[in-house]
Amino acid sequence: MSGYLLGESVIDLNFPTANNMHKIWPLGQAPTELQRPELALLKQDGYTWQDSYDIVDMFEEKVARFAGAKFGIAVDCCSHGIFLCLRYLNATGTIIIPKRTYVSVPMQILHAGCRVRFDDIKWSGKYRLDPYPIWDAAVRWCEGMYENGFHVTSFQIKKRIPIGRGGMILTDDSAAAEWLRRARHDGRDMNRYYCDDDFAVQGWHYYMTPEDAARGILLMDAIPGSYPDSATDESYIDLSTRKIFA
Repeated sequence: MSGYLLGESVIDLNFPTANNMHKIWPLGQAPTELQRPELALLKQDGYTWQDSYDIVDMFEEKVARFAGAKFGIAVDCCSHGIFLCLRYLNATGTIIIPKRTYVSVPMQILHAGCRVRFDDIKWSGKYRLDPYPIWDAAVRWCEGMYENGFHVTSFQIKKRIPIGRGGMILTDDSAAAEWLRRARHDGRDMNRYYCDDDFAVQGWHYYMTPEDAARGILLMDAIPGSYPDSATDESYIDLSTRKIFA
């Protein structure tokens, strides 16, 4: 091995370069006792995979099947899932949402370059970002919950599947699913080597880690399938009164 000494350690110089990109990256391997336990627990339960990112695919398929959708696209949070759906649909103009909801939703609308209009809308579990077929379903978790368009659910620590962070876009649209999978991970096609990718899609750094996906699978296996909605419009403050949205 070529390298040099740093204290008592040998620093490997064979890190990936433009001509060496297919080698396994030598950094970032935590000692066994400090590794997150989810992957080991998943193996104990009989799950197998070739690459750790296959676990994300497994979680996507599990949630989609549970919800009744053809495709699931895992993201790092529900808010970013909503943003990506807005970008995919090239949303413009004014979007109508309930005045009582979580604050990140109107902020994502603004980030996408649209305007927000708050209406006094009663809702439970989910509501639409009108006029687009996007549903904020962060607080709904029941079998067959997907209906149409784009449903975005949440795995934040207070939600029914409390990974701690994360979200899932549910859709029946195969073209949208392909775009969203690239867009959530820096525009990358994860089925191709990085140095061979043409980056045909503008992307954001919104992907879910294999460890979080593994935790989601473990939680879904341990927690009963369906719950009542965990929030309604009455659970939130009136955002139309807040200065930032005036």
